[in-house]
Formats: sequence, C-alpha cells, structure tokens
Amino acid sequence: MSSQFFRPVRRLVGFCAALVLAVPLAWAQSDLESDLEQLKEDTLNLNRDLLILEEELLYPASSQIAVYLSVDLGEFFHLDGVRLQVDGEPVAAQLYTDAQREALYRGGVQRLYLGNLNSGEHEISAVFTGLGPDGRDYKRGADLLVEKGQEPLVLELKIVDSERKLQPVFAIEEWALQ
Repeated sequence: MSSQFFRPVRRLVGFCAALVLAVPLAWAQSDLESDLEQLKEDTLNLNRDLLILEEELLYPASSQIAVYLSVDLGEFFHLDGVRLQVDGEPVAAQLYTDAQREALYRGGVQRLYLGNLNSGEHEISAVFTGLGPDGRDYKRGADLLVEKGQEPLVLELKIVDSERKLQPVFAIEEWALQ
C-alpha cells in the first residue's frame, strides 16, 4: 500500500484523537465555568451575610440610629447638599451628583447616616442647600427633638413641595417601627 492511502487515514485518526481529547476538555471547561459561577454566587452571599453581621455588631438595636433622606419635588427646590447633626455635632454630609439627585427625584430613598446613640433626649438637625424658587440659592433647616429608648431610632429627612405656599417644605419625621 502506498503512503497516499495512509495519509487520509492518518488525518482521520488524528482528527478522531483530537476530538476524543477535546470533548472531555470542553465538558471539563463547562463544569469549571459552572463551578466558577457558583463560587461567585456563594462569595456574594457570604459577603452580604458578613455585612449584615458587621452592621448588627457595630450598631446594636438598643443604640442604633438610622437617618434616611427622601425627596418629593416638583419645581420648587433643586437639592445640592445636606448636612446632618446630632446634638450639635456633625455626623453626615452629602453633596449630590446629577445621577444621585435624579434617583431621589424618581422616588429613591438614601440612607444618609447609620450610627449609635445613647438612650435619652437628643436634638436632630439637618441643613438643606440648593436652588429654590426663581433659581436663587436656598438654605433651610429642620430640627426634631427625639427621645431615644431601647428600640432602634429611624428618622426620615423629607423634602416636599408645598403647592399652597409655592415653596419646598423640609421636615424630620420619626418612623414607627412595628
């Protein structure tokens, strides 16, 4: 037999050998990719659980205070920033980008502050800056006197348009936890 006869046979044998090696390699790669995806998912879940545990350890419910910001605006106020004070001490400040402001205007709520607060009476104050009616610089504040007990204290800084006054209204409200 001539070598020309064996050349296609060798090619066929080589192709079959490559195929036999490639199929398990592809299956192994597919298994590796699914294992990698599962590992990523497990890592994200573990990270979430660790963050929750860290928050519970750093901010126990008996001393926890959380302050959120919500905005219900139409045309009377363009939010630039907010500063938060507890008992006269600054605890949080935020300057807003266009994207952050837009998220708030579409109904988003921002956790502005999470911290610890001893039981007793405390003064919470917030100062809002931005552009008010007619595009003028606008700076307003809101205050609230709260009694902190053993339950977590959750407050909401609210900015709402008042159609009656044609002005924004700024308030601090305490959430009732069930």
